[in-house]
Amino acid sequence: MDAALRELFSHGERVPLVYWRRFSGAKATVLATGAVGILAFITGLSHLSQGGASFDGPLAPVVPAGTAGLVQLAGVLLGFVLGGVAAGMQRRYRLAWWGAAVALPLALVLPLVTAEATDVLLFGSAAITLPLVVYNRGGFDRRVELSPFQAAALTTLVAVQLYGTVGAYVLREQYTGIETWTDAVYYVVVTGTTVGYGDATPTTADAKLFTLSVLLVGTAAFGAAFGSFIVPALETRLTAAFGTMTASELTLLEDHVVVLGSGDLTEPLLDELDAEDVVVVTLDTEAASALRDRDVSVLTDDPTDTEALLDARVDVARGVVAATDDDARNTLAIIAARQANPDVRIVAAATDQRHVDKLEGVGADAVISPAVIGGQLLGRSVLGEADPLLSDPDAADTTDPDTADTTDDDAADTTDDDAVDPGPST
Repeated sequence: MDAALRELFSHGERVPLVYWRRFSGAKATVLATGAVGILAFITGLSHLSQGGASFDGPLAPVVPAGTAGLVQLAGVLLGFVLGGVAAGMQRRYRLAWWGAAVALPLALVLPLVTAEATDVLLFGSAAITLPLVVYNRGGFDRRVELSPFQAAALTTLVAVQLYGTVGAYVLREQYTGIETWTDAVYYVVVTGTTVGYGDATPTTADAKLFTLSVLLVGTAAFGAAFGSFIVPALETRLTAAFGTMTASELTLLEDHVVVLGSGDLTEPLLDELDAEDVVVVTLDTEAASALRDRDVSVLTDDPTDTEALLDARVDVARGVVAATDDDARNTLAIIAARQANPDVRIVAAATDQRHVDKLEGVGADAVISPAVIGGQLLGRSVLGEADPLLSDPDAADTTDPDTADTTDDDAADTTDDDAVDPGPST
């Protein structure tokens, strides 16, 4: 009796009560950073609504004189910065991680300057998020890779801003409203964006010609830089509409199951697995679109291509399922998956029972023959034997209760080894 109880209740591996990784991983870090940005924005609006700038915090004495207005705006500015940083961290950019590492300490310092009751939530959330950012620094290692056109557009934009700022400051005597470097920067920005408030105007012919040059070159530079980033964003949206995952969605994948190919087994397989932790890699655009409508993550690509599997993050996947309707493609998919991740567990479906050994030979840890299993279940069903996999409830009811245990044991003993080959454990 004691041996039976130990076998029933003991487990070889520990089952955690709480999966802390779900609350301390990269996804949680991105969400927490975004939350701090929202709180910083709300806090900044609260400071602005109070009008006068009077700070009573312990760090208030170190604030330089004349910067009180900037401190009031700091919350709103931090909100925008952290919002952009969170978007970059969602794509796993290292540059965005550095932005969070700089902005979050500033979010911690701001409440120590203002000492407002509304700053408590901002301070607490920033204090929790900063250790998460440091702890998950290895998860944000993607480099910012700009296309040649994007790099050229940004370089031109910076050069135009420098040209306009320096020129406006040098010619400040020929303008009304330009006296400092800040005035020069302000003038170039409002001119290049064609806003033109009219508070800084040229008074000589040389200044007017200079303004025309800044207007023409600056407008072109702003337009080129804006277009170089907005067009790829639109392409990403169109790609998602046709049933494939975006770059940001792919980079956040971890501890998931990669399904290679789509076919007759895809639907029951997805019903068995948690759709949120599954990525299907298939070249069938119609199947990809249909799966996307069901909120299933899909990558429209070749499941036999190692690069495609790396895009699907197979290197950090929990397992791989090769489930196409062609054993030859399953073989190539297994080889590609094993090359991408030598340690991942791979399960394959063999359309032909004769190919079970071959699929094992190329790297599958377990091979299942749906045809053999289906034949066994049909035989048990017609004989009225109970089986938990049978969909016919009447078949289970016809089993004699007195012989149920014996029937189940006999059925287990008669299972064909070719139907389910567990392979070596991983």
